[in-house]
Amino acid sequence: MTITTILEKLPYGESFLFVDTLEYIDEQKVTGSFTFRPEMDCYKGHFKTYPVTPGVLLTEVMAQIGLVCMGIYLTGGPAGLSFGLTSTHVEFMRPVLPGEKVTVTGEKIYFRFGKLKCRVTMINEQGETVSSGELAGMIIGPDKIRNS
Repeated sequence: MTITTILEKLPYGESFLFVDTLEYIDEQKVTGSFTFRPEMDCYKGHFKTYPVTPGVLLTEVMAQIGLVCMGIYLTGGPAGLSFGLTSTHVEFMRPVLPGEKVTVTGEKIYFRFGKLKCRVTMINEQGETVSSGELAGMIIGPDKIRNS
């Protein structure tokens, strides 16, 4: 599976897509990047006088690159594939400001019984660790998604 195919299979629309590029992917590791554009809506109200990227969005970038892209690669990304985040343990060390580019590396811990767990690290352009942790998610088809 090519990097272009993986990017095309990501299940997100433009307003919630946090992957600009994938630089590398194999069965064990993925690396990709995203730039937080200054005009993003989150900066309008997340600290009015000193906008910083919310941790939940940093976690989402880590999940999309370090978990979902890896899941698409490992499964071949069949049509209708979805991903449900099941657990997160993320530590934040540095803020990410508007306009900053981050690079995420995910390393597979395990993939079995439809569950993928990865060790994920985000670094800034200065090579400093922004955040790191472990993320896990279930890879499911559309027939398994229910409204409660």
